[in-house]
Amino acid sequence: MGTEINSQIDVSIIIVNYNKFSLLSNCLNSIYKHSKEISFEVIVVDNNSTEGDVEKIISNYPNLSLIKNETNRGFAAANNQGLKIAQGKFILFLNNDTVFIENTIKKLIDFLEEKDEMTLVGCKLLNEDLSHQVSIVDFDDLWNLIGENFFMYLLFPKNKMLNRYHHNYKIVNEPIEVDVVKGAFIFGYTKALKEIGGFDEKFFFYSEENDLCFRFKQRGGKVFYFPGTSIIHLGGASTDAIPWFMFMNLSRAKIQFFQKHFKGLKFILALIIHFTGIFIRVPLYFILGIVSLNKNLIKKSFYFFRLLFVYPSNSFK
Repeated sequence: MGTEINSQIDVSIIIVNYNKFSLLSNCLNSIYKHSKEISFEVIVVDNNSTEGDVEKIISNYPNLSLIKNETNRGFAAANNQGLKIAQGKFILFLNNDTVFIENTIKKLIDFLEEKDEMTLVGCKLLNEDLSHQVSIVDFDDLWNLIGENFFMYLLFPKNKMLNRYHHNYKIVNEPIEVDVVKGAFIFGYTKALKEIGGFDEKFFFYSEENDLCFRFKQRGGKVFYFPGTSIIHLGGASTDAIPWFMFMNLSRAKIQFFQKHFKGLKFILALIIHFTGIFIRVPLYFILGIVSLNKNLIKKSFYFFRLLFVYPSNSFK
């Protein structure tokens, strides 16, 4: 896929951006401030931002390339555009709402150089107040889907079978092999990521990293969580006022993951569990919203009702 690797560049940092130029500016400032003892290039892929001037934002940064899309191509396709022209030995897929607080890239290069090329790694993600944020996820399976959709993960947060986020409730001080590292920060060898074709562009928003890690492991690769360094990820801050776009695309992407990787009875059962979970949340959030006079819970109830009628066509056949 695309450009040859340049031995003079250690890392190609790919940042997909849509509006939110203040976040992009803070992200870039932190990269150039904290990335020491390495050579790097930055590739910003702007998905047709409708506010501000991206060229003005990036004009003062060296070794930075810009790809300006005429439409919003989504997270997966935009990252692949950056991957295609990347020249570094390593690739970092990085969200624009992240902030570096230490020399994270150097630490991960040192870690990866002890591994073979079929290795991906993610670091510890922190909220703005430096509290721990979800950084690791297990692949969906029928058991953790039951745990997620029927709220059993709340009763057994550290249970691997029922909570796909169980690692995040445990103290992890050493690198461990995991299923998925969150898409806000994915680091790996450029050659390996180009060989698997990068992200699957059929995923428009969400689940891209789940699919990437799944395919990577199918090819014999390994995915590691490295807790020895951290970045701040602003997008992880919790909020009750979640817009419909997020609700819709989370559900669509999860169903797409089922469509691509689940077969037969497993696929049917996954859909039943998923939509049952949506169905029971409609009256639940409505009642909670009425009792607590919380309009955001009532809004969630309405969103879940709408999700009952959202089903993406299967483009993986």
